[in-house]
Amino acid sequence: MTDIALREPAMASRRLARFVAFALVAAVVFGVLATRLFYLQIVRGNDFGTLADRNSRVEEAIPSTRGLIYDRAGRLLVRNVPTFSVKIRPADLPMELRDETIGRLAALLGKDPAEIKATIDANPGSRFEYIRVASDVPEATARLIAESHLDLPGVQVVVEARREYPYGPLLAQILGYTGPIDATEYARLRSSGYLPDDLIGKTGVEAVYETALRGQYGIQVVERDARGRRLQVLQTVREPVAGASLELTVDTHEQELAQKALEWGMETAGLKRGVVIVMNPQTGEILAMVSLPTYDNNLFARGISAADFERLVKDPNKPLTNHAIQGQYPPGSTYKLVTAVGGLTDGKITARQRLQTRPYLTLGSTRFYEWNRRGWGLCDVYCGFGHSSDTYFYQVAGMLGIDRLAEWAHAFGFGERTGVDLPGEVRGIVPSNQWKLDTFGQPIYPGEVYQAGIGQGYDAVTPLQLINAYAALANGGTLYRPQVVRRILAPDGTVIRDFEPEVIRKLDVPSAVLRTMRQAARTVVTIRHTYNLVDLPIVVAGKSGTAEFGIRDAKGRLPFHSWFVAFVPKDPWKRADDPDGMTAVSRTDSDLVVLAFAYDSRTKGNAATEIVKYYLQLHYGITKDYRNFDLLERGNFYQSP
Repeated sequence: MTDIALREPAMASRRLARFVAFALVAAVVFGVLATRLFYLQIVRGNDFGTLADRNSRVEEAIPSTRGLIYDRAGRLLVRNVPTFSVKIRPADLPMELRDETIGRLAALLGKDPAEIKATIDANPGSRFEYIRVASDVPEATARLIAESHLDLPGVQVVVEARREYPYGPLLAQILGYTGPIDATEYARLRSSGYLPDDLIGKTGVEAVYETALRGQYGIQVVERDARGRRLQVLQTVREPVAGASLELTVDTHEQELAQKALEWGMETAGLKRGVVIVMNPQTGEILAMVSLPTYDNNLFARGISAADFERLVKDPNKPLTNHAIQGQYPPGSTYKLVTAVGGLTDGKITARQRLQTRPYLTLGSTRFYEWNRRGWGLCDVYCGFGHSSDTYFYQVAGMLGIDRLAEWAHAFGFGERTGVDLPGEVRGIVPSNQWKLDTFGQPIYPGEVYQAGIGQGYDAVTPLQLINAYAALANGGTLYRPQVVRRILAPDGTVIRDFEPEVIRKLDVPSAVLRTMRQAARTVVTIRHTYNLVDLPIVVAGKSGTAEFGIRDAKGRLPFHSWFVAFVPKDPWKRADDPDGMTAVSRTDSDLVVLAFAYDSRTKGNAATEIVKYYLQLHYGITKDYRNFDLLERGNFYQSP
């Protein structure tokens, strides 16, 4: 008992000491916390309150309404329609729930989860910005997703404007489409106010005139919670300004006629690709531009699936390519315009000077054949151009030489972009000594000069370059920049900008030479080189061409493309006082040039000529049908252009 009694005071003393020590530590800790709290609340309270207020109030862009697009007759070609979109904010999507949430969302949308993941991973913005993962979502689906927000963290349903193209594939190559901005585009456009989830013009005039169509975004102040979600709009700092609208040079009715003619020719001849362009040679305005096969730009506007996009990309006939400006092909005998004008202007030949045409010409041991293997005897330029004599133009090309021939080609706009207001235009190829040295490390050989003179060998042109060259012939020597947009209009319809015809250059060619070549182009028709085209009740002048390419078949024959370019006088109807139409084509008042290109045609006759003929019948309301169906029979019937 004595030991116990002695230990109790000692233990009580130690407990008291520990209690005092704990109390002192607690007092110190609470003192520090109180001091810090006093500093935060009293000393810096106003500063931190301001920062907190700023953190909950942020400026946010207000998207503007994208401008509309009309054709030259005022027909609406592009409009905006309200639609539901689904977006995800990665910061609100926990990683442990990512796969589950995306899988659930994909099931609701009927999409592949991998596609949604790829979209999120390709986001050009930060994790705190929304990413569009689905567009044009049906209303019932949108409501279901919105009601399931507790099971879909980070997912939001929004209403936004979607582009709609009422004519679909008819004008897709001209109008283009809008689509989500990608990382490269965002890096380039971010400083101009673009957002990571913006929709921008990707191709066609939607891309070229993106700045005008987009308008100006507004600014509003919004309140967000601690997780960055919007609570309310506090203030509108600047109202958005709607984008400008476009009025095209294209006439939808003419586009429909051109497509009808081309579709007929392609179906009848079994063609896989083709082009028809209609132009006013007095202004450079494009009235129609058809490239087939094509695509429906509504697929992209609605959010194209990976499967549909892959199908378009892998199609060997390239429906996403505008073959009128993005494909370059040997021009064949249509290029003889360049050779003839060069020879006449440089004084190498005269209009009535006759050259001997033969079955073939020989250089060393190589024979360069006439396309009919017979020749035409003595020919002047009317005969040579009319019959498309190869041996005639071999000789003229030899007189000019490759470099001078190249200069004349450049004068007509070959080997350079026309400057048309559409994206992706290619330059084509005009061979010269320097070009071949740069490309192959060799000079041009004499036989290659022959080939260049008839639009073969290295020559490559776009359909738009070719029609533009013949437009310059038809109008008396002015090469215009082709255009597809006529005016830019303010939202109230007033004209912001009216595009006047833009001259690239005036050809340094005597008017008499151009008159001779217009008459020679009429001779192509009157001597029935184009079969019954001369029988139409209208005056037509032009030039056909076939251009070999590719690999020879078992009989040693090359496949070939077909071309035809035609121009029609302003008053096209035949007159008794001008029975052959030479007076009419001698004038420079033509307001219609049309070109057809038939890729890999290999038909008995010139498929492109028949396509142009059908278009002219439709355009002028000619009820009698002059088409030669038998000429579109497939088969490699002859060897050269």
